[in-house]
Amino acid sequence: MARYGLSMDDVQAVLMSAVGGENITTTIEGRERYPVNVRYLQDFRSDIGRLGRVLVPAMGGKTQIPVSQLANITLSSGPAMLRDENGMLNGYVYVDVAGRDVGSYVEEAKQLVREGVKLPAGYTLVWSGQYEAMQRVREKLTVILPLTLFLIMMLLYMNTRLIILAVPFSAVGAIWFLYLLGYNMSIGVWVGLIALLGVDAETAIFMLLYLNISYEGAKKEGKMTNMADLQKAIHDGAVKRIRPKFMTVAVMFMGLVPIMWSTGAGADVMRRIAAPMIGGIFTSFILELVVYPAIYEVWKWNTEVKKQQFVS
Repeated sequence: MARYGLSMDDVQAVLMSAVGGENITTTIEGRERYPVNVRYLQDFRSDIGRLGRVLVPAMGGKTQIPVSQLANITLSSGPAMLRDENGMLNGYVYVDVAGRDVGSYVEEAKQLVREGVKLPAGYTLVWSGQYEAMQRVREKLTVILPLTLFLIMMLLYMNTRLIILAVPFSAVGAIWFLYLLGYNMSIGVWVGLIALLGVDAETAIFMLLYLNISYEGAKKEGKMTNMADLQKAIHDGAVKRIRPKFMTVAVMFMGLVPIMWSTGAGADVMRRIAAPMIGGIFTSFILELVVYPAIYEVWKWNTEVKKQQFVS
């Protein structure tokens, strides 16, 4: 090539235009636009012998040299695209995981690859994609999740230790619903659980507020002397909480249940966020209206009302 004053780029540019073509303009058809690509006919670019007769202009266009005189043309297999990352060539192997979570699949695959594949010197193996994103989020959740739970527990403990029961009871419904749907633990599920804990703690505090208001009102009126008075005060307070709690649960169901049938972009993630909230809200609804008043009765009877009877 140097003999004719040609460089590697000159020859490659001619071959690229001959085989791959080159967009020279764009045609406009109404509101549609189509590129106009010019290249050799199929007969002139599908055979190695004919590719060797492709002419490369040289010496300022004064002469044209066949490619066969400039290079040896052979047919060989190779990668369709060369990729590099951090200055190193790399190749991708795509895997679709179905029926199990990505984390456990990759951990098992890592073990099998370590046992059955010996990498040559200079080669490295990296598990990327969704698994890599999960690893980054898991590192953040190791800090965010304990901190969130600590703050929730601390706020609940400052009100009363009774509300701490809201967290495990709501989690029971969430875990059962995830099991019935066949969902594995994922980033979306953890996000839904964190949101559920916050909502459930808030509604539980309101129930306790209504019970305390009813209890203190009866106590000021001197109507808190025996078990019957305590039960009546708890009944009055709990009844006032039925409508707000039912409205809260109904609104959340109307907003979250349609997500379970969504099919658009990101629907898989949204379903896994909504699932623990739907299951947890259902069990929380039963707990708050049925179990809380009973526990409140036992708590107040043994800590205050019974002692007042002994004093009087």
